[in-house]
Amino acid sequence: MSHTEYLDAGDGARIAYRFDGDPTLPVLVLSNSIGTTLHMWDAEVPALSQRFRMLRYDLRGHGGSGVPVGAYSLDRLGRDVLELMDALAIERAHFLGLSLGGYVGQWLGVHAPERIDRLILANTSSYLGPAPQWDQRIAAVLEAPDMRDTAEIFLANWFPRHLLDANDPVVDRFRTMLLNTDRQGLAGAYAAVRDADLRRPIAVIPNPTLVIAGQYDPVTAASHGELIAATVPDAKLLTLPAVHLSNVEFHDEFVAAVLAFLAR
Repeated sequence: MSHTEYLDAGDGARIAYRFDGDPTLPVLVLSNSIGTTLHMWDAEVPALSQRFRMLRYDLRGHGGSGVPVGAYSLDRLGRDVLELMDALAIERAHFLGLSLGGYVGQWLGVHAPERIDRLILANTSSYLGPAPQWDQRIAAVLEAPDMRDTAEIFLANWFPRHLLDANDPVVDRFRTMLLNTDRQGLAGAYAAVRDADLRRPIAVIPNPTLVIAGQYDPVTAASHGELIAATVPDAKLLTLPAVHLSNVEFHDEFVAAVLAFLAR
């Protein structure tokens, strides 16, 4: 059983990470969505760790990682991954990121393609501006007495109605992650999304890329996945009939697509 370890990033922020799988296997880095932790990938560990040395980490502001106060930048979130790879002597790795993790993946493909083998961008976007809506969300989350209302808004955008109505155990698992998210961390990550516009830069990504989109995703619309796949040279697109957490809702199809793409 793996356990969580910690590393200090270049600016002193603590980054929590853990490995799963045989140390001799190729490395696959997994990056979580906003409001979750590395445990959003727990269900994928059994299948993926058979073929890869999985390196999961908590985005700064989330889970076991440090929570610097103030705006985070996508540049900083990307450097957290590179510094983690450097400290762990990982020259190159595959990368799978969902939502905000997919933004980080795009940044890596633009700025450090030589460190990445294959890139998988799930339920993500290259631009979710403009700024005013994000400033309002940052203010609202920081002013709220707790994370309860925010958590329910997120869950309604992440899961199909039938899972929410049934109060499926998986919904409860993600609710717990959201309720335990530090509001400063959420606000900091919101700022990174607010300030990011990757629509033109991603045209230079040289890595083999798979984009996974959710047909019913209200957060990062299927059209956003289509745009990424059309912009990144030779990218492949898979659209699942999912809302936002396609790895949860269509676990088997998601894992099969990831394994098939990485095996090429």
